[in-house]
Amino acid sequence: MQSCSPFDQAQRGDVEAKFQIFLTLLAVLAGTALLARRVNIAPAILLLIAGITLAFIPGMPAIELPPDLILLLVLPPLIYSASVAMSWREFCANLRPIGLLAIGCVIFTACAVAVATHYLIGLSWPVGFLLGAIVAPPDVVAPLAIARRLGLPRRIVVVLEGEGLANDATALILYRFAVAAIMTGAFSLTKASGTFVAILAGEIAFGIAVGWLSLRARHWVRDPQIEITLSLLTPYIAYWIPEHHGGSGVIATVACGLYISWNGPLLISAATRLQGIFFWDLVIYLIEGMLFLLIGFELRAILERSQGIAFEDIAVATLLVAAIVVVARFAWVYPATYLPRLLSRRIRTRETAPSWQAVFVVGFTGVRGAVSLATALALPFALPDGSPFPDRDLILFVAFGVILITLVGLGLTLPALVTTLGVARDGRSELVFEHENEIAARREALAAALTSLDALTDHRELSNQVVALLRARHDIRSQQLPASLDDDAYAATANARALVRELIAAERKFIHAQLRAGKINDEARRRIERDLDLEEASLTNRESGTAPL
Repeated sequence: MQSCSPFDQAQRGDVEAKFQIFLTLLAVLAGTALLARRVNIAPAILLLIAGITLAFIPGMPAIELPPDLILLLVLPPLIYSASVAMSWREFCANLRPIGLLAIGCVIFTACAVAVATHYLIGLSWPVGFLLGAIVAPPDVVAPLAIARRLGLPRRIVVVLEGEGLANDATALILYRFAVAAIMTGAFSLTKASGTFVAILAGEIAFGIAVGWLSLRARHWVRDPQIEITLSLLTPYIAYWIPEHHGGSGVIATVACGLYISWNGPLLISAATRLQGIFFWDLVIYLIEGMLFLLIGFELRAILERSQGIAFEDIAVATLLVAAIVVVARFAWVYPATYLPRLLSRRIRTRETAPSWQAVFVVGFTGVRGAVSLATALALPFALPDGSPFPDRDLILFVAFGVILITLVGLGLTLPALVTTLGVARDGRSELVFEHENEIAARREALAAALTSLDALTDHRELSNQVVALLRARHDIRSQQLPASLDDDAYAATANARALVRELIAAERKFIHAQLRAGKINDEARRRIERDLDLEEASLTNRESGTAPL
């Protein structure tokens, strides 16, 4: 038997150590997510704190977060998944506020940071603008998780989600302009504006083309495993090609996801949809959780790099920039909300002006996240002439500090703020109205199916028994719809769901006993279990959406 060389043993030990760290992170991810559910705090906040705690445990090796891992591997599936889950109709209906936040607010914030850091702490204009581009885009994960849990009005959720999809593109383009200006010492506003418009138009067209090709390919193969594999490849194709040619990649990925969201339901099979939902939910859960854990881990390496900078300078810069990004968002959202209505009669008559409380909540959700840290880490170490990149370590620490302050500070206080302002009440009323429309749509769909059945019986020779079975199926589904949405109806449907779960559990026990007794084989047991699993998943789907069905 051939023995391993000392080099091979050391290499194997290094691999085992990294795998042990990975398993530790998975365990912490699961435990922290469970704790977040128990204490009703956004998981991202606890994961960030857990990552910081782990980073300073004695003996824990330092973990470097490669910036390309986020920008090239992690960001595309996150953006794509959120885009597919987004409603194309609602995105278009709220395009003005989304654009004002995703483009206007990001540029305004970047400029505000540049002005403040230039005049108050002496950063050069290019470095100040670069720092502004890094910290300008709010994260979408943590505030949206809180918004959905609190039951905020649908329009607020849509606007925040749409902003989170598009603002990274604006920030990344500004970031590249700023880095290029520092590296070359030259900047042209006219050229940059033209490039921005060209990137925007080109990536939208490319993203729609990728979405069209992806849907046709998936419809052609008609195999769930291959279709899900193609769905995993789609965001990387939409992102990598524009990014490689100087674009952001984000806009193309968003356009691709929105196209698939609108056109996919009629081209994607039911089996693929069921398996794809579970697959993508797990992928996004792991990516988001690991991301915030690793961001916390970065604090140790950032502190080691910034030892040459006075602590007072770091603290002043961090607090200043954190205050600027919060204040700048509030300074932008109120004029952006009410000025268009003052200037346009068409907007006033078409849209009801939101309350100041709702606008305040939108302004309060300026939480920064992984993209800000990734772009800071991606800064070059040196200029073309070999001199150090100006203020790189300061930028890196300030970016992390802004993430920590906004995520923990704003994230923890957002639920109390929403409760105090009473914004969630409007969301609950809106939810009842949506559920009433859903019930009506379900009844109309069942009626349309029965009409279709009558037409089919005229053209096909169907026995009375088959027709009776089909009608009985629709009668049962129709009877499951509640007649009203009052408290008694909610209580009755909740009790019915609980009883159905108990009945499903009883069926599972009986089927398992039949298997052990040898009366059925494993294949039959799996088929029966799949039907029971689908029925239970249907109950979970209704409960997760707080639907009254």
